[in-house]
Amino acid sequence: MTVRIAPSVLAADFRHLGHDIAVCEAGGADWIHVDIMDGRFVPSLSFGSKVIDAVKRSTALTIDVHLMVVEPERYFDECAKAGANVLTIHAEAAPHLDRQLMRIKELGCKAGVALNPGTPLSAIEEVAHLLDLLLIMSVNPGYGGQKFIEYSVDKIARARWLLDQADSNAVLEVDGGISRDTIGRCFDAGADTLVVGNAIFSAADPTGEIRVLRDLCVETA
Repeated sequence: MTVRIAPSVLAADFRHLGHDIAVCEAGGADWIHVDIMDGRFVPSLSFGSKVIDAVKRSTALTIDVHLMVVEPERYFDECAKAGANVLTIHAEAAPHLDRQLMRIKELGCKAGVALNPGTPLSAIEEVAHLLDLLLIMSVNPGYGGQKFIEYSVDKIARARWLLDQADSNAVLEVDGGISRDTIGRCFDAGADTLVVGNAIFSAADPTGEIRVLRDLCVETA
């Protein structure tokens, strides 16, 4: 199984965003992950479509946008126009998943659903065949730098089984507390895409850190 490393620019230095993205590319990053938070669905408030546009102008890598917002459909058009390649919404904030996923696809983006740690996988069983991406949150969303929730590993394994049973080719992504200590276990459990923030951007050598993280996945395969 191929692993994708998706640095989260939430942890980047916004004075030098283009530089930090270039550093990630030099380390072999596969995607760039952008978190949009509205201060309602989660306590924090973060950037919007203008940052997506800035990232788009800085890289040709896939831009993976995670909408931690209420009424996510209000953001679809502007995010797609700004350059998002993947749009992921939270099941907890999206009571009309079928319609919302289809709208994302109509806009030309890949459609994903995220699940908070306390949300069961049953929340997406009926739409598993529509998913381009399933995101398992391994921390409670809203802040960077949180500790990895250990029971997430079992949930990742069950998510992999669910996608396989649905004959789905969806990406299985994990976000939260991903580091040298946790990335191998997540990959072993079936995750193929790992969102990494602080572990990369706080490293003395971010380029080298991406390579180390990728090698840890290969070692556990």
